[in-house]
Amino acid sequence: MSKKNLVERFQIQPGKRVRLKDHETTWAQTDELKQLGKDTAKERATSSLEQNLEALAEAQQRLYADDRYALLVVFQALDAAGKDGTIRHVMSGVNPQGCQVFSFKQPSAEELDHNFLWRYMRCLPERGRIGIFNRSYYEEVLVVKVHPEILEKQKLPPGKRGKAFWEQRYEDMNAFEHHLVRNGTIVLKFFLHVSKSEQKKRFLERLADPDKHWKFSAADLAERQHWNDYVDAYEDMLSATSTTWAPWYVVPADSKWATRAIVAHLLVAALKQLDLRYPELPEDQRQSLLVARRQLENE
Repeated sequence: MSKKNLVERFQIQPGKRVRLKDHETTWAQTDELKQLGKDTAKERATSSLEQNLEALAEAQQRLYADDRYALLVVFQALDAAGKDGTIRHVMSGVNPQGCQVFSFKQPSAEELDHNFLWRYMRCLPERGRIGIFNRSYYEEVLVVKVHPEILEKQKLPPGKRGKAFWEQRYEDMNAFEHHLVRNGTIVLKFFLHVSKSEQKKRFLERLADPDKHWKFSAADLAERQHWNDYVDAYEDMLSATSTTWAPWYVVPADSKWATRAIVAHLLVAALKQLDLRYPELPEDQRQSLLVARRQLENE
C-alpha cells in the first residue's frame, strides 16, 4: 500500500456518512496484508514505526525552529482502545520540551462558568510545539450526548436539547478548528477504533493482573453497557466534524502495533506537508559565526 493510499484509507472524507461497521478494527485491512500474514505485517509495521519515530523527532526540531506552526493532535476512543500506549510509544523520540499532553477530567466549577470550549482553548500549543489532547472537547458530543443529564450542570440558557442542539455544537467545533488552522495550528484527529470483543479481552487482562488493577474502574463496565449509544454518537460526530482543514482518521486499534505504526505515519505525513525549514541567518550574523569559529579554532 502506497503512503498516499495509507492516508486516504483511514481519513474520513468531509460530508461522508460514517458507519463504523464498515471500518476494520484489525491489522488485516487489505487482501495484500492478509496474504502477507500477521508476522510479516507486524515486522513491517515495527520497521515503519522506527523510521517514522526518527522522522518525527527531526520534524519536531524543524517545527520548533520554523516557529510558524503548532500541531494539535486529538485522540478519542472507547475505553481500553490504547490511547495512552499510543501516545507513549509514538511520542517516545520527541523532545519533551516541545510536546505537552493534556487529559481532561470532569470540569471544575470555574470551567463550568465558561463556554464548553474554554478549558481546551487554554491548553492549545504555542507555535513550534506539539499539543496532544487525550480526549478532548469532542467529549461534549460523546459522553455528554450519551448521558444528557450532564448538560444540567453546564448552566446553559433554556432551550431544547434535540438534534439542532448537537448540530450547533458540531458547528462550533468546526468553526473553532477552522480558526486554529487559519492561524497556523495544524489539527489532526484520531479515533482509535477498537472492537467490543477486544475491549472485553483487555478488561479481563486488567482484572487478571494485579499490576493493572489500577487501570480498571467500575465505571468502565458501566459505560460498556452503553456501547451502541457510543457507536451512534461517534458515527454522528465523525460524519459532522471531519473537514478539509481538520480531518478525522479512523485507526484500527485491536492490534496495538498496527495502531502505533499508522498514527506515527500519519503524523509524519502531515508535518512533511508544511515544508518546515530551519531559519536562515542574515549575512552579518553568519559572518559573526565565522569569526567565533576561527576564534575557537585558534585557542
